[in-house]
Amino acid sequence: MNQEAAWLRPNALGYSQGARQLPLGARNMRKLALLLAGWLAGLTGRVTAAPSPAAAGSDPYALPRQQMVAEQLVRPGRDITNARVLAVMGRVPRHEFVPERLRAEAYADHPLPIGHGQTISQPYIVAFMTEQLEPKPTDRVLEIGTGSGYQAAVLAGLVAQVYTIEIIEELAQRSAADLKRLGYTNAHVRAGDGYQGWAEAAPFDAIIVTCAPERVPQPLIGQLKDGGRIIIPVGRAWHQELVLLRKHGGKLEQHAVLPVSFVPMTGEAEASPKTEGRNPKEGRSPKPE
Repeated sequence: MNQEAAWLRPNALGYSQGARQLPLGARNMRKLALLLAGWLAGLTGRVTAAPSPAAAGSDPYALPRQQMVAEQLVRPGRDITNARVLAVMGRVPRHEFVPERLRAEAYADHPLPIGHGQTISQPYIVAFMTEQLEPKPTDRVLEIGTGSGYQAAVLAGLVAQVYTIEIIEELAQRSAADLKRLGYTNAHVRAGDGYQGWAEAAPFDAIIVTCAPERVPQPLIGQLKDGGRIIIPVGRAWHQELVLLRKHGGKLEQHAVLPVSFVPMTGEAEASPKTEGRNPKEGRSPKPE
């Protein structure tokens, strides 16, 4: 199962491939942080402190993270509004999950390679999928496709427990070490094929899949609690729909929410019958403009 390579297809939500994050001048950085803090305060009804100059000085990536949130997630056309998701995206050190030689690009608006032919997903895709899951502090979440560990870190700041599976053993070991080093003690990593899920830890309140099968794997549906949510890209290689499923009384509601490009799910998914699972065109909602 190739893991965690995703970004918007060209023109989805006005996004064009190859875009790069433009650096802000130093005098504008503080203004950006204050504007973002005010915006978050409006969402939450609470005062949200902007990063202090001292804090920004101790973490050279603090303001680039705030810039990422403001320019890539909050701006019109992207419209991520969940205050908890935005706060976590502004805290998780994305640069710690990319190769050192690429850290200057860690908060740019595109995926980055992490080795083994895999990438860390575009920040917007991470935020969008996370928001769609409607994560709650008491949730237990399953992730298929650990990749760099960045998505697991974001989830770990929002839910009670994260269980994440990565088929490439070296990536699983690296992400487990990084998550432990960074203090994400509620994120549990397993090396293996995620097609069958993690039965011993089931059931889950939510499941997120960061690689694309042609059909939704039936074992994952079986491990979802009633009332639970799955967000998963479904379709043929590199041209899929991001699909949101909700389980109610043993039945699934399913909606295609966004055109995306993810790496295909490999392993058992490649050998599974094409008739298994569900087709994303059922219950399709209109594509975003």
